[in-house]
Amino acid sequence: MPTLVFDIETIPDVAGLRRLHGIDAALPDGEVVEWALQRRRTQSGNEMLPLHLQRVIVISCVLRDAQQLRIWSLAEPDIGEAQIVQRFFDGIERLRPQLVSWNGGGFDLPVLHARGLIHGVVAGRYWDWGDDDREFRFNNYLNRYHTRHLDLMDVLAMYQVRANSPLSELAQLCGFPGKLGMSGDAVWPSFQAGEYRRIRDYCETDVVNTYLLHLRFQHMRGVLDAASYAEETALVRRTLAMLALPHWREFMDAWPERITAG
Repeated sequence: MPTLVFDIETIPDVAGLRRLHGIDAALPDGEVVEWALQRRRTQSGNEMLPLHLQRVIVISCVLRDAQQLRIWSLAEPDIGEAQIVQRFFDGIERLRPQLVSWNGGGFDLPVLHARGLIHGVVAGRYWDWGDDDREFRFNNYLNRYHTRHLDLMDVLAMYQVRANSPLSELAQLCGFPGKLGMSGDAVWPSFQAGEYRRIRDYCETDVVNTYLLHLRFQHMRGVLDAASYAEETALVRRTLAMLALPHWREFMDAWPERITAG
């Protein structure tokens, strides 16, 4: 079964906020978002908007199958949100992969569910509980305790929120780069500034950090022995070197080759 590691980046759904609250079209987007965040702070004490009001602007993926390792993104401004979400689920339909995420069960997938519903996305294979394929009755994408979707953060924490670890910190402790030069709270300002490439690069480095932690987890589980683990991490290095882009050069500079598992 191929492994598909994914991560998403979102911004506030300004059009949705305008529709739900009857906000004048003349009010600038930035002021709409600031009003919504202030309202959220007053209501709940935090600034995070509800998941259905998170507009998906990037999905970054790492695919490992029997032939290769691929890294790519579905992202604005090349395509819109509806296409981003539909193409992600089309990939699941075609490949039937194991999905791997970091907090995908708590954030990424619920966002994709809501946004997919809004846009009329079709994702039959993803939503199969075993009605069409008996195999999916016992291992599907939707059950928290099945491995067809492995939320690595959730599993490592024994499904206890108080035990969750931040991706960047755990990645750095394992010798991987972690987050480089950007954080999630910078996505909306960067989007407003038209820095689409910067957001995409940030999402891609996050998904590769997640993939490297997944390899380390597979080594810890005994699925990969020391030699296989070394081969897989070497493949990541070769793949990033061939891509020859600035964010991957920075990533490689922050990932000393001497770091190994064990």
